[in-house]
Parts: sequence; C-alpha cells; structure tokens
Amino acid sequence: MTYQTEEEQVEKLKELWRRHGVPLLTGAALALAGVIGWNTWNANQETRAANASALYQSMLESVLEEGSEEARTRGAELAEQLRSEYPRTRYAQFAGMLQARLAVDAGDFAAAESLLREVLDNTSDKAQAEVVRQRLARVLAEQERAEEGLALFNDSVTGQLLSGREEVRGDLLQRLGRIDEARDAYRAAIRAVEDPRARPQLQLKLDDLAEEA
Repeated sequence: MTYQTEEEQVEKLKELWRRHGVPLLTGAALALAGVIGWNTWNANQETRAANASALYQSMLESVLEEGSEEARTRGAELAEQLRSEYPRTRYAQFAGMLQARLAVDAGDFAAAESLLREVLDNTSDKAQAEVVRQRLARVLAEQERAEEGLALFNDSVTGQLLSGREEVRGDLLQRLGRIDEARDAYRAAIRAVEDPRARPQLQLKLDDLAEEA
C-alpha cells in the first residue's frame, strides 16, 4: 500500500510537471531576465554618470584653468555636448549655467536668458533654482527688463541665498531709480549674511546710496 502511495505521488508530480513545467520554467526565465536587465540598467546608469562627470570636468578645466579664447570655445562645445548627450543629469544643468555665463561675457544676453530659463524649467533643486533666478534677473536687467527680474522673486529663501537675492533686488531697484527700496534691499542683504565683513560690497553699495540721499 505504501509503495502504491509513493508511486501515485510520483505520478502526480509527473503530471504536474507535464501541465506546469513549461510555465514554471518560463516564469523563472523571466525573473532571471528581470534581474539581469535591472543590473544592466544600473551598470549603464553608472557608466553614463561617470562619462558625464568626466566630460563636465573637462569642460571646467577648459573654461576656468586655461583662460584663452580657444579654451573657452572648447569649453562651450563641451557644455553643449553635455546638454545634448546627458540632458537629464545635474551636469547638463550646470553646463547650461556655464554656457549662460559665457554668453553674458560675450554680451549675448538673449542667449543667456534662454539657457537660464531652460535650466530653471528643468531643475528640482530649490537652491539651484534660486541661484538661476538671481542670474536671470541680472540678465533681464541688462535687457532693460528690470521689472521682470524683480518679479522672479516670489517664494521665500534664507541665509546666503536671501542675501544674494536682496543684493540683486537692490541692484535692480537702483537701476529703476527706486533708491529708498534699493537701500532697504541692501540692508536686508547685510542682515541675512552671517558675517557682513565677508561681503564688503554690500556695505559699499549701501554707503553709495546714502551719499546720494
């Protein structure tokens, strides 16, 4: 009886395998493929990040270290390559900011505005967004659009970011001839910085307005 029971069990196992063996194998194969695919994707992401980092480093070296016009041109080309090949990385955003700075140096404020707006639209980092807004406000002011620049500052910030913002606001307000408001902005910038001696230009700007008052 025991033998029959064991034999029946073997037959049941064989029957289960005939019915479900292929699906089980397929499921295992799919699971294995999923693991391999995930690992491959992670490896590709790491490779892309490393390549983007190396390209970014080369861009910085070209622009900041050599200082020649040829090096700056090469840096701009590398920045464009970064933005084209790695558009969803932080490196692409930094490259856009650097390109904007080069455009400002060349007096091409329209190009700088376009680049900064693109970075602003694509960044989720609040600190970076604030820095970009401050640069964009200055670019707009250079295009006689200081009021538009002031309108960029709607949310709240603190610390060094607030100090930088209030300095930019002061500069724009001064351009517009709103001296009392500019003076208040410079005072706010001084209050926001931990050590005012670290940013002596703020006191100088305030003193210049005091002389005009």
